[in-house]
Amino acid sequence: MQRTYQELETADGYAHLAKTIDQYLSNETPLWWVAAVDRSENLLKLPSSRSSQSVACLWLGTAIDQLHGDRHAHIFLLYVLPQHRRRGIGKALMLHAEAWAKERGDRQIGLQVFQSNHAARNLYDSLGFGTQSLWMVKPLR
Repeated sequence: MQRTYQELETADGYAHLAKTIDQYLSNETPLWWVAAVDRSENLLKLPSSRSSQSVACLWLGTAIDQLHGDRHAHIFLLYVLPQHRRRGIGKALMLHAEAWAKERGDRQIGLQVFQSNHAARNLYDSLGFGTQSLWMVKPLR
């Protein structure tokens, strides 16, 4: 999570992310890692836990659709190291998330993406995601 936020915002001080992880990470919120197996052949695998060769991760949870009350899968985090991007890893993880959600009986999958994250927005658009609501903020001074 910290790497994602650092790429979008240059300021440091992301200690608050540990609270988010403590609050939401559980046996009911799966976390998948993608690891490089053989860099010479660009082979990748889904290991059972994070390793020093991890190049990407996907963290899923559960949310409730505020319009209809239906439970659905929610993507907390999708991250691919910059040097491994544009190789289909993010798309493969998103398709994995969709399969997991369908297997649970979910009828939709949701996520939040920063407006300035154009690469992620392009990926999500290409996979059929659409805007359902906008999260708006107003700084208070």
